[in-house]
Amino acid sequence: MLRTSSKICRSALSRSYATAASPHALVFLEHRAGVIDSGSLSALTAAGQLGGKVSALVVGSSEHVQGVVDQAKKFKGVTSVLHASSPQYAEPLPETLSPLLEKLLADNAFTHVVGATSSSAKSLLPRVSARLDAPTVSDVTSLEHDAATGSTTFTRPIYAGNAVSTVRAPGSLPVKFFTVRGTAFAPAPASEADAAEVKAVDPVEVANPTTVHVKTTIAKSDRPDLGVASRVVSGGRALKSAETFEKTLYPLADALGAAVGASRAAVDAGYADNSLQVGQTGKVVAPELYMAIGISGAIQHLAGMKDSKLIVAVNKDPDAPIFQVADVGLVADLFEVVPELTEKLKK
Repeated sequence: MLRTSSKICRSALSRSYATAASPHALVFLEHRAGVIDSGSLSALTAAGQLGGKVSALVVGSSEHVQGVVDQAKKFKGVTSVLHASSPQYAEPLPETLSPLLEKLLADNAFTHVVGATSSSAKSLLPRVSARLDAPTVSDVTSLEHDAATGSTTFTRPIYAGNAVSTVRAPGSLPVKFFTVRGTAFAPAPASEADAAEVKAVDPVEVANPTTVHVKTTIAKSDRPDLGVASRVVSGGRALKSAETFEKTLYPLADALGAAVGASRAAVDAGYADNSLQVGQTGKVVAPELYMAIGISGAIQHLAGMKDSKLIVAVNKDPDAPIFQVADVGLVADLFEVVPELTEKLKK
């Protein structure tokens, strides 16, 4: 049954693609409580680099959708905004959103579907692309579209960032799906113009969904968001406990106006919340300043922060791998250095 459904969709997509004179990207805009995620703004920028039209897709409850639409239509390069409201979309799940996305692709001449490299988009886009027998290219850091052949060439990091893979999606693919690394593309700027067309689309309700949203737990903090902060102070297992992690790092972060991060070892040991993890299996950041306190520099952690503009490392082990990527390194006891540095910054 799934195979038959996919064939029908592919046939409709091929007809739509044949009439498309230039790229037309559909960008899945993620938002929470009416605020668009920064990663989605980077996805808008990436979609604009294809050189064609850019449509934004906004889904959610009626409470927040209109406010997000009003924001989305003002971003540079956005030519149209599609929006759908439904109680099922209040907490978007790939199982409830994928029928809507499939219908939009069958009814419109979209050539690309773009999202942030987030948990939501990484679940939704591959689910839809698999039903259409098309691949999804994830964590894209650059792209180039060939208007003559319709092919798109992407680059993406592999092997924890130690190599870069070049992937070419041929023009024979009716739709190309990809997610972008937020730190590789600048957020789309807002403009004074309000020329984007706004169109409401009917939601595709899923009867008796197999997956339901139970709850969302968000760690609240007065500090900058880790994913977009210009300064980040991260701690590792050398901080010994959750109490010393907070007592040592938080005052330094507050003095710098920085976000707090952690290595996987620190998170696994219970020193910090999982939302603070930086690395291959955590968040990828590229701030102006990244301070690695008591972090050895495992390859998985380096994959999440090595693109930072200025890396400062404090570790008592002179052979720690973190010093190989650090711009400024200090071999010292962090429990002596960090409090002293914090006091000087406060003054």
